[in-house]
Amino acid sequence: MNLNFHRTFIILPLLLIGLAQGCSTTSGSASGISNLVIAEPMAINPQSELALARLSEILQRVEVTEEQRAKLFYDRGVIFDSVGLRSLASFDFQRALRIRPDLVDAYNFMGIHHTQRQEFNLAYEAFDSAIELEPDHQYAYLNRGIALYYGGRPEMAVKDIEKFQLQEQYDPYRMAWLYLVEYEIDPQAAQQHLQDNYDSLPHNSWANNILRLFLGEMTEGEFIDELTLGVTSNKELTDRLCEGYFYLGKYNLINDLPNNSANYFKLALSTNVYEFIEHRYAKLELDILTSKFAQPISESEVEDSPSDEQ
Repeated sequence: MNLNFHRTFIILPLLLIGLAQGCSTTSGSASGISNLVIAEPMAINPQSELALARLSEILQRVEVTEEQRAKLFYDRGVIFDSVGLRSLASFDFQRALRIRPDLVDAYNFMGIHHTQRQEFNLAYEAFDSAIELEPDHQYAYLNRGIALYYGGRPEMAVKDIEKFQLQEQYDPYRMAWLYLVEYEIDPQAAQQHLQDNYDSLPHNSWANNILRLFLGEMTEGEFIDELTLGVTSNKELTDRLCEGYFYLGKYNLINDLPNNSANYFKLALSTNVYEFIEHRYAKLELDILTSKFAQPISESEVEDSPSDEQ
């Protein structure tokens, strides 16, 4: 065990979390979600701060070629993005692309940022540019698929997510995203396809629990109980919780429990794991929920969560 390891987590009642965050919760919440693991949020890496300072100084004071300047803007944008300063990151990516319109990864980042702002047409254009420049850029397919999914075009999204999933067909995260998109088209067929994918897995990893949760083979409480299994550092814990709480949010949406879902998305955001796809889209999920439910949802409008006895 790492001697520097300090697993910082607190068990809090969901009701307290809901009150603290201004969101009502189900009065009859099951025991499975009454206790949650809360990690110490990830702090900004001092090395990232130093790198930002150095890159900014180089851009202001050092004579560089235009190609070098574009790369410096891109590199600084990546660091801004990694610490959650996405407006500054987008600004740098735009400046990099003005100098070098062939920076594939800059288009990919811009597409992600447009998706997060629900600027879907601009997102599609950015991902299309990335794929046109690099047809095998698998993450551009993933991110375009996600943009199409949130943009209300699941039939088109499936093609991109399938292409992405086949690159690493035994990756449970890729299977989970394919399921979420297919669920929007045909829930029953999506469930069967997920079962087939799960049955094909040649390994047993923590991420397999995400699939078990969606398949109903694991309760919400069991899923939470196993969130800390195998964790050996606070970094691993925050990473795990960011992922786990996002998928719990999606699970609760599928089960028509928007209040619980909102709480989980907030918990995913609280980890500050800005680079994770789950963190990126937890805020978008909350924005969508806010738009859908302009007025606070009363307890009477939310059914009890699935209990551990199910």
